[in-house]
Amino acid sequence: MDDRLKKQMAFALEMDKEKGIGRQTYILDALRKENDAEHGWHLALMMMVLSEYSNEPIDVSRTMSMVVIHDIVEIDAGDTYAYDSVGNATKADREQKAADRIFNILPADQAEYFMGLWREFEEAKTPEAKFANTIDSVQPLMLNDASNGLAWREHQVAASKVRERAERKIRPGSEKLYQMVLKIIDANIAKGNLIDA
Repeated sequence: MDDRLKKQMAFALEMDKEKGIGRQTYILDALRKENDAEHGWHLALMMMVLSEYSNEPIDVSRTMSMVVIHDIVEIDAGDTYAYDSVGNATKADREQKAADRIFNILPADQAEYFMGLWREFEEAKTPEAKFANTIDSVQPLMLNDASNGLAWREHQVAASKVRERAERKIRPGSEKLYQMVLKIIDANIAKGNLIDA
């Protein structure tokens, strides 16, 4: 096996570790929480279905690539719950170190491409990155709603925090999905799944 293929296969094998990174979001039937690999797959599928709701035209293939790789860094950095202020204080540093190690398993040209996609997602400035962040935030919210707010109730999440996150992460990429999410938040306040604060 030549060196390039050896590096690519090593990276592919390393990606299997994403299946073991647990998240805080319950799957639809609420029997267990999803893992990072399931999350990435779900985002890619949602991207195919919902891309027409982006505020701006996007390259769907590029955006799908972005959502598939954006959480790879959690192999080393771990998943940080969206509403964990302590964990989020160190998240950027942990994830940058992880990106440096993990993406550099690949041949240099691919490492540079993957690192670029990951940074683009994190910066959330391009139309693709804005919509990728939108879908990344809509998916757990949708599952929280479907599982009767189980993770929100476990973490005693305030509706104001969910609204703030929706304004920051969902609205820049899709006004239509943002308006849908506001209705979901209100419904979950009424059900007692979110603290009305």
